[in-house]
Amino acid sequence: MNVLLIALDTVRADHLSCYGYHHRTSPNLDRLAEEGVLCERMYAPGIPTQPSYTTIFTGQYSITHGIVTHGGEAELSKEAPWFPRILQQQGYTTCAVSNLWRMKPWFTWGFEFYIDPSHIVPYLHSVDAETINSRAIPWLKAHARERFFLFVHYWDAHTPYLPPEDLRMKFYEGDPFDPRNDSLKPLWRQPFGEWWRKGWFRKLARDGREVTDRDYIRALYDAEIFYADRAVGELLKVLKEIGVAEDTLVIVTSDHGELLGEHDIFFDHHGLYDGDIHTPLVVRWPAGGISEGHRVPHFVQHVDLAPTILEAAGIPAPEEMEGKSLLKLLRGESDEPLYDRIFTQECTWQAKWALCTEDYKFILSRGEDLHNMPPRELYHLPSDPDEKHNCYLERWEIAERLEGELERWIKKMLEKAGRSQDPLVEQGITLGKSWHRWVEEKRYW
Repeated sequence: MNVLLIALDTVRADHLSCYGYHHRTSPNLDRLAEEGVLCERMYAPGIPTQPSYTTIFTGQYSITHGIVTHGGEAELSKEAPWFPRILQQQGYTTCAVSNLWRMKPWFTWGFEFYIDPSHIVPYLHSVDAETINSRAIPWLKAHARERFFLFVHYWDAHTPYLPPEDLRMKFYEGDPFDPRNDSLKPLWRQPFGEWWRKGWFRKLARDGREVTDRDYIRALYDAEIFYADRAVGELLKVLKEIGVAEDTLVIVTSDHGELLGEHDIFFDHHGLYDGDIHTPLVVRWPAGGISEGHRVPHFVQHVDLAPTILEAAGIPAPEEMEGKSLLKLLRGESDEPLYDRIFTQECTWQAKWALCTEDYKFILSRGEDLHNMPPRELYHLPSDPDEKHNCYLERWEIAERLEGELERWIKKMLEKAGRSQDPLVEQGITLGKSWHRWVEEKRYW
């Protein structure tokens, strides 16, 4: 059995056509979902990139492994469970086509081959899918006769959204430069607006005219997803050509999503709203009984990927892993939910915890909110799936109960990890400090 783990960085589930999106952004993932299994409610228990991928590879919550920020000073323990290393120890040939190692050294652990083509581009996240495939596909063909684990990391949906020219109008009709359109006006009062005007938006300008339409930027995001999906299709085609598709466990997910103007958060991944924490999960493994084309409607999480992969490989998961194997759900052998609630956090631009149940999402701040939101938010998801109405004041009894439950869970996890202080408080935010400095200089708030 082989393993192919594909990460579509920054892709939110609800912008994929297999998740019901109105544009056909993901024809190859749609086909994979028809041949395998789609998990409808996959969530990231820690965002953004560094906490999320650390959770994926360790099978541990961020409060346990300690990496709660992106760009922080915390180091991952060398004793942490790390499934690529476990696979390598069990005889797998392991390879990553990624550049995560340039962020933190532990992302190299367990990989015999680490291929990073991002040195040829100006930013880590501007390496495109075609370049990634130009490295991944030859490696795949060269190692087709070995038991392999291949991790392929596509960055295309991350800012700056700069898809190929022939795709830029694929999901858009209108004039991106209409001077009467002021839908980006809130962005210009934020540091992202000023920073992007100096770089990314200059590349989008035409004849001295600046983009004014938020929908055009959203369409570029969709085009980037389409472009990455095309690369995924090429990779899956190679699996068939080299004769290993039947016995390769293919997993496609993302580290987090992206907010595209919702809650005044433009083209970034801070905020514990579903656009950020609801990620895709599509799995196929015909020889392992994951090929029915059904859907799993229950909560699942990034922490579940490592124990799932290890069980599929016939390797016991270390006790230190906190996730649960999804194999029975994926094979249709069980329809019992593994979770009735999800705990998640962020601590990069702002420090927050959230507790998600079937009916409610409760968000608790551990510091200042960048967008002047109150320290406690409550959303009734059945009546408000877009999380537009904070019903904390009307349903404070429910919020109080959920806050107590959240704090008890945090305390329990800290005791289990041998820590005394919430790492969101102890470590503090990282990138958000630049936002606060900018605001102080501009004195907008």
